[in-house]
Amino acid sequence: MRWLWAGAGCLAVALGAIGIVLPLLPTVPFLLLAAFCFARSSENLHNWLINHEKLGPPIEDWNRHGAISLRAKRLATLSVAGVYMISILAGLRPALLIIQGATLSCVMLFIWTRPSGPR
Repeated sequence: MRWLWAGAGCLAVALGAIGIVLPLLPTVPFLLLAAFCFARSSENLHNWLINHEKLGPPIEDWNRHGAISLRAKRLATLSVAGVYMISILAGLRPALLIIQGATLSCVMLFIWTRPSGPR
């Protein structure tokens, strides 16, 4: 079972790493998932992730303060606006745009109501 958790953690790290360069893919949620999986599979992998120079600080901010950095909030907002604009330009039906808009609004509300953290 530990190898399944480790595999899921590796996949989550890979998706998080892709999210660093692809703004439409969220980085931190995948890193949090990876930390969760690694905590159940390998102390070494878990320690590597939470002590990583670039990947560790957002995990620590979330674990200690429930915080999302202001930079991440701004990037998330730009990404969500971009995705919604693409949906509009693609000519999605109004009902789909309403559902998508409501869902994305809830996501943005969640993100912007989190503290920005001590950093």
